[in-house]
Amino acid sequence: MSGFLDSMAQSSAARVAAAISGEPLAALERRAAAAPKAPPLRLSPDGFDVIAEIKLRSPAAGQLGSQSDDWLGRAVAYARGGAAAVSVLTEPSRFDGSLRHLECAAEALRPVGVPAMRKDFLVDPYQVAEARAAGAGGVLLIVRMLTPQRLQELLDAAAQFGLFVLLEAFDGADLSTAARLLRGRERQQPQVLVGINSRDLQTLKVVPKRFESLSPLLPAGWPAVAESGVASADDAKQMLRLGYRLALIGTALMTCAEPQQLLRQIFDATRTVKT
Repeated sequence: MSGFLDSMAQSSAARVAAAISGEPLAALERRAAAAPKAPPLRLSPDGFDVIAEIKLRSPAAGQLGSQSDDWLGRAVAYARGGAAAVSVLTEPSRFDGSLRHLECAAEALRPVGVPAMRKDFLVDPYQVAEARAAGAGGVLLIVRMLTPQRLQELLDAAAQFGLFVLLEAFDGADLSTAARLLRGRERQQPQVLVGINSRDLQTLKVVPKRFESLSPLLPAGWPAVAESGVASADDAKQMLRLGYRLALIGTALMTCAEPQQLLRQIFDATRTVKT
């Protein structure tokens, strides 16, 4: 594990310990079970999809927004622009996120039929229950942060609460682990996506060639997601040519004055039926 992921894992574990001291798992699970049902993840039959991201700060790009910005309006604009899901950063120390952001986004997105996805450095099934209690319809899990046994536990927790999962990989070893975990889950609902993150965890720079070099190793039968570095319709077209079914787009949409226009350009370039 990289130094960055190691520090994120440690801070995430500390957040879990603090949360459990305030709300035991059994109580949290009851609250999660009572939460309003999230909209399902629906992928377009016409081609490419986007998971659009809300993040106020990034270690790589710096400040992208503030608490006073209308980030919630931006989340709804993503949904109205055709995003399949909205990823919401909940990590507080490096991304200025919170579970409250997820809760507000999920509530705002529910009427327009688009799920919110919790994006964080999750290390414990407790955090999957937190996501569902906040209204999320999905969670991101980083393969190399977790042992296969713990990944299995988090996948099982996601299935228990009806959450789709984005499994994030950085290299071939991560993809091999993901493939082993997914054997026998082909009929499992809700959906599992497998993502490749092109960001170098040491330099935090994007390495676009990673998408091409790792695409042959993607587990067959699972929708593939290109993460980091997709910023334009041309980028999205290239990802589609390489076999990716979706892109997770954060910085480009957060810094775009008209995010719906960027989404429209992406879909016009990647779908057989134009939006």
